[in-house]
Amino acid sequence: MRKAVVIIPTYNEKDNIVRIIEEVMRQDFPFHVLVVDDNSPDGTGDIVASLQSKYSERLQLLRRSGKQGLGTAYLAGFRESLSKGYEYIFEMDADFSHSPSDLIKLLEACTDGGADVSIGSRYVPNGKVENWPFDRVLISYFASVYVQVVLWINIKDATAGFVCYHRKVLETLNLDAVKFVGYAFQIQMKYAAIRNGFKLIEVPITFRDRTMGQSKMSMSIFKEAFLGVLKLRFNKKSWAVS
Repeated sequence: MRKAVVIIPTYNEKDNIVRIIEEVMRQDFPFHVLVVDDNSPDGTGDIVASLQSKYSERLQLLRRSGKQGLGTAYLAGFRESLSKGYEYIFEMDADFSHSPSDLIKLLEACTDGGADVSIGSRYVPNGKVENWPFDRVLISYFASVYVQVVLWINIKDATAGFVCYHRKVLETLNLDAVKFVGYAFQIQMKYAAIRNGFKLIEVPITFRDRTMGQSKMSMSIFKEAFLGVLKLRFNKKSWAVS
């Protein structure tokens, strides 16, 4: 059986964390879950710890000292997952904007479809967005167009955070060169995979806005993404090429 782990970064996700873990665990494939919690004041980490006896080795918890950003949480999760021998390593949000039922589709794109990286995409045919204000949909869509134009890549949803990596991708990339924390982190990881010659496939999903908990979005994250794309285009050191 191929081993797969779903990394879920958390900060104040007590309203969602039990349900998201349970939904992942009940999928037809025996996914493991690694929650990377940034010392959530609302006790998210303690909630996860209380579930570990129920799910045994399938549920893991990595506690960090404080809020350090999404990108660094995933990097910590990548390193932890690689050290434990997982073959397929996923990124997924805790807030149900990504449906656990789509995990199988992303996995199959790698196991059967030849992808080294599969991306849950809103902007390919049959992909869609629900419950987002129209202006936010436009901003997200044109941000992806901006990335395509500046970086010359054919990825329709470059900021997507629902991703499956084969371990060889993460072993090859220079993860120490990945410095961004928000949307720019997602863009840099995809761009680095392309620059290293890996095959990326976009899988259509329905993205749904969170219904519980608070969004972590900020203007600084948008700014980092806008300027980060330019840095990726013109600074080879940021490509994370091995």
